[in-house]
Amino acid sequence: MLKGSSGFYCYAIYECLEGWPEFNIYETRIVFKLAIDKFLYMAIADNRQRVMPLLEDREVPEHSEKLAYPEAVRFTNPNDPNLLGEVDDKYQYSMENKDNQVHGWICTEDQPTGFWQITPSNEFRTCGPIKQDLTSHVGPITLAMFVSTHYAGEDVYLKFRDGESWKKVFGPIFIYVNSVPQGDDATLSLWEDAKTQMMTEVQSWPYSFPESVEFQKSEERGNILGRLLVLDRYVNEDYIPAKDACVGLAPPGDAGSWQTECKELTKWQLNRESPKHGYQFWTTADEDGYFSIYNVRTGDYNLYAWVPGFIGDYLYENIVTIASGSSNEYMDLVYEPPRVGPTLWEIGIPDRSAAEFYVPDPDPMYINSLYVNHPDRFRQYGLWSRYADADLYPSEDLVYTVGVCDYTTDWFFAQVTRKIDVGNEDNDDDTYVGTTWQIRFEDQNIDVSGTYTLRVAIASATLAELQVRVNDPDATVPLYSSGLIGRDNAVARHGIRGLHSLHSISIDGSLLIEGVNTIFLTQPRNDDEFRSFMYDYLRFEGPPN
Repeated sequence: MLKGSSGFYCYAIYECLEGWPEFNIYETRIVFKLAIDKFLYMAIADNRQRVMPLLEDREVPEHSEKLAYPEAVRFTNPNDPNLLGEVDDKYQYSMENKDNQVHGWICTEDQPTGFWQITPSNEFRTCGPIKQDLTSHVGPITLAMFVSTHYAGEDVYLKFRDGESWKKVFGPIFIYVNSVPQGDDATLSLWEDAKTQMMTEVQSWPYSFPESVEFQKSEERGNILGRLLVLDRYVNEDYIPAKDACVGLAPPGDAGSWQTECKELTKWQLNRESPKHGYQFWTTADEDGYFSIYNVRTGDYNLYAWVPGFIGDYLYENIVTIASGSSNEYMDLVYEPPRVGPTLWEIGIPDRSAAEFYVPDPDPMYINSLYVNHPDRFRQYGLWSRYADADLYPSEDLVYTVGVCDYTTDWFFAQVTRKIDVGNEDNDDDTYVGTTWQIRFEDQNIDVSGTYTLRVAIASATLAELQVRVNDPDATVPLYSSGLIGRDNAVARHGIRGLHSLHSISIDGSLLIEGVNTIFLTQPRNDDEFRSFMYDYLRFEGPPN
């Protein structure tokens, strides 16, 4: 606690000593549970705040019914009658790391009071800026998540092996308490004040007051600045500024390894004297591709990036060493995204999200009123079951015709399984089948001796398999199979992305015909309703010219 500060700071130092037996940490966090009868109003963003149900409404069978999984319930007799028929699920209030800076609760009784969890830096969070995690939810509970497998799966938990040593500082975070006189705009005033305090904390980072030598102060850190350009000669002969590129420093690894990095454990690092850490530092490039990252902890990093509008991951392969007081400059770095030939057609936007595709309205029986007429339509419960609705794909799977269809209305946001009626009244278990989507396109100038390339960027996968066939849906062996991939669970948890992956499939020109061709995308795994993909972007390239 600091003198004159309306709150308190929390941080933790985690350490694994050399020689310890192996173990895992799947989740670690700080949890605050507030007075059940006082804090009823929750706010996590300007457009994501509301009066919340009581914990009793979730836990007492007479007040609610459980849905497809324990976290989701529908209120049948809530204490607040305004919540009758609504769905509550803590994952509906998840947020990406880059946006998760302040959230909390308000007590509106007597003198309105706010309780806020403020995270001034993402450097100690895992898996990069677009990793999603929990915020606040019914309890009333407020979370400061440090490590979790949410929206990613087993790839991202902490694994300690071979007697390795490790140490990391999580935090500090700030718990801020504010109050205002009773009035019509009390909740707004408290929220706006909390946002102002959040900016104060961000501008004060790194803090000067922690006494532990493990927390580096500003003068002990270094900076980096530079510029990133994109070279894709099928788009432009000249270099293209990497506008809005997500640029970051993370422990050394392969291209894209930052999204599963939670504790540096690479062969490169294990053979070095410098300690393993697991810190990441990210920024967004300006419209000319310039970027700067300040107050980076000392250590060895790789420079990573991805650029909206272009597929793939950039990796500056040389090690970036940050020393105390250093200012490293990396100008005119060039990213050449994967490309073999010209674009013949494309579906979606390469931005690591499925948000641009068709997200249906929820079943009126399962609505969270917060997300009615909200830009985050995907946060409603049960959207996976809408795929087989009568006005969408009741019996036949999705067919997308290039040049005719519009991906914003004709490409469902997730390729999910289909529930079928097996006609057995004695069997209460639901039965599902995999689905096959078709992409039809016409080409009158096939190069039968050339090689075409299908790029499939996947925004999320959950225990799924991508099979690709060309012009023969019954081929016993698919042209391409990803094998079983993904444990994101983003569909069930109301996300619009998970772990990103890019699949490049070579297609011999002899498999194509002059006229209408069809690419079949099959997801055959059918154990339950959540086996699924979310596509980010698809592109069909011709042979190089």
